[in-house]
Amino acid sequence: MKFTLDTTSSVNVIRAYAPGRINVNDRLLSKSFVISATTLIEDWVSKSFEDISLENLQAALALEPEILVIGTGASLHFPDPRLMAEIQQRGIGLEILDTAAACRTYNVLLSENRKVVAALLMI
Repeated sequence: MKFTLDTTSSVNVIRAYAPGRINVNDRLLSKSFVISATTLIEDWVSKSFEDISLENLQAALALEPEILVIGTGASLHFPDPRLMAEIQQRGIGLEILDTAAACRTYNVLLSENRKVVAALLMI
């Protein structure tokens, strides 16, 4: 699936998604990562849905998002309600989606100049 977003090259935009790979700007990624408008963390420790924890989301939370989008892979899975409550108690909006939908949502929020961070699983 190809995405298009009119923006400058200094902003991290998801250009395309296919199962097992995501194109960020001109970079093809095949492992789980964290992305914001200005930061790309390619060595995100979470490799599976079971790995998603407050500890493993610290890289994403350190970017101080207004909204955190979590892509849970090919299927939608909800994390532990305690994790979701902890993130929301910090005043951070939270969206849990399958990774394809998370990519689209990230781009929409980015185009609205929202301070969005996405943590995307590639499973």
